[in-house]
Amino acid sequence: MAGTISVSVENSVARLVLSNAERRNAISAGMWQQIADFAKSASQRGDIRIAILRGEGELAFSGGADISDFNGARADASGAQSYDDLVEAACAAVEALPFPTLALIRGACVGAGAALAASCDLRLAAADAFFAIPAARLGLGYDPRGLPRLLRAYGSQGTRTLFFTADRLSAQRAFELGGVDFLTEASEAEAAAEKLAKRIAENAPLTLKAAKLAIRAAEGAPHAVLAEARRATALANSSEDYREGRLAFAEKRAPRFTGVTRPHKPA
Repeated sequence: MAGTISVSVENSVARLVLSNAERRNAISAGMWQQIADFAKSASQRGDIRIAILRGEGELAFSGGADISDFNGARADASGAQSYDDLVEAACAAVEALPFPTLALIRGACVGAGAALAASCDLRLAAADAFFAIPAARLGLGYDPRGLPRLLRAYGSQGTRTLFFTADRLSAQRAFELGGVDFLTEASEAEAAAEKLAKRIAENAPLTLKAAKLAIRAAEGAPHAVLAEARRATALANSSEDYREGRLAFAEKRAPRFTGVTRPHKPA
């Protein structure tokens, strides 16, 4: 199997790395399944507060779907549909993670790689990064299920530009369109991503989960997500963290959040 996914967790930060250096971290069918498996496993863990997704090295976040799959698993319409199902399942699983996700983008972020980055809540890009959707140069029909995440990231006109021209979109232009949330010098990208992840991980995890669900519901996720957001909000409001946040504010100190969901007794 070409390529692999590596995952590590340290200080409440999960780091998922796309590794397929010979193909600029192109994502094979097996890697898409590994991404979905990571999301399923990570959703059940209580020690992760944010995940960073990135490509191995400095040349690419991902060059897109592994082209070597196209002549096998994706050789005809039926195979293409099955492959699209695999990609959509992985991207949807990343979107549904109960904690924030950050794509660290260096170099190429192309095709399905751009879709994976758009599945993350936030995107931090090095100034030398670029984005592209080359489907029109391959004669490939793009799965309509993936369009909403690109529209959220790049807007209607940015998405049209990506698809109709199949040209590169610079990190600066992506930043102007809203597809990149943080833009840094190439030499500072990794440190900036780690600093941002640390800052997010220090916040109340129950609040972050509730906010993420509410945002997804507002963006058109199924109605069940809104109901889940309401439950998550109620849990945050009855948590030890809410009590800790109030105490820390009154005592003028940094709060120490634990994510404990049991209701606290009134003082």
